Amino acid sequence: MAEKINGVLGDKIEKLVELSRMNDERGNLSFVEAEEHIPFNIARVYWIYGVTEGYTCQSHAFRSRHEIIIALSGSFDVALHDGYKERKYTLNQSFKALYVPNMIWRRFENFSANSICLVLSSTLYDESDYIRNFTVYKEAIVNLCRTPVLYEARPSLQINDLETQNNNINDCFLIEFPIIERRMGNVITVNNLQNIPFSIERLFYIYDIPAGAERGMHAHKRCHQILIAAYGSFKVELDDGENKRTITLNNSNIGLYVPPGVWTCEKEYSSGAVCLVLASEKYSADDYINTYSEYLKYRQHAN
Repeated sequence: MAEKINGVLGDKIEKLVELSRMNDERGNLSFVEAEEHIPFNIARVYWIYGVTEGYTCQSHAFRSRHEIIIALSGSFDVALHDGYKERKYTLNQSFKALYVPNMIWRRFENFSANSICLVLSSTLYDESDYIRNFTVYKEAIVNLCRTPVLYEARPSLQINDLETQNNNINDCFLIEFPIIERRMGNVITVNNLQNIPFSIERLFYIYDIPAGAERGMHAHKRCHQILIAAYGSFKVELDDGENKRTITLNNSNIGLYVPPGVWTCEKEYSSGAVCLVLASEKYSADDYINTYSEYLKYRQHAN
């Protein structure tokens, strides 16, 4: 269980987090689990891309939201200010993240070419939670009580019918996420149970993928997933034991929903591709069906 983070305003309460990294000749994989690797449940995920090289964006603070910030591709700096002094962090490794609690002013800057900034949020979008004026922010800091604050995570949301053996390839579908187009970089947002049919409990991404590699090649008993080509493109082969279907993912605002009980294989990755996956379940070895022969036996019980 991740340590709940206490903080007193004026102290250094942000934290660099080294995420789990699984090295693989088919491409490295890093993952984040709610309340295991980070001190909150994930209510919202968004990513910023297409930022003009060297541009500055995202200058604001949140009254209540906590965030994890990751350089999914490329690099950028995060400048943090607590009302008294500024600190700067350079994010340039996919397996390292920056935890930023509420009431800390943040500014993203010095984006490299083709960089992607991935952000995990503790709350859904709420315009009233933003503080967009630095003078207003400094006044809010002065007026806040100076006692330590313990972040309390919200209860996890769960979908029903977690294990469904008779899902098939026709139960997989594409989801188009809205794009907020801005001069400083586009933003794509995914909200729990709003534009996806489950609550995100785990997030992982595959990067440094060599040409010709194949990933996946398994099915889940309970886990629902959204597969996204955050950068580049790849194909997903779907198989329900009787029929097959291949989907090409090549837009960062398009996700492929895959319910439990469907066998998948990801292949034909383009150079530099990054595969982002949102999952309804934390990792559990007994949720995986790892061989195709075992999968066919599992499907027989559905009929």
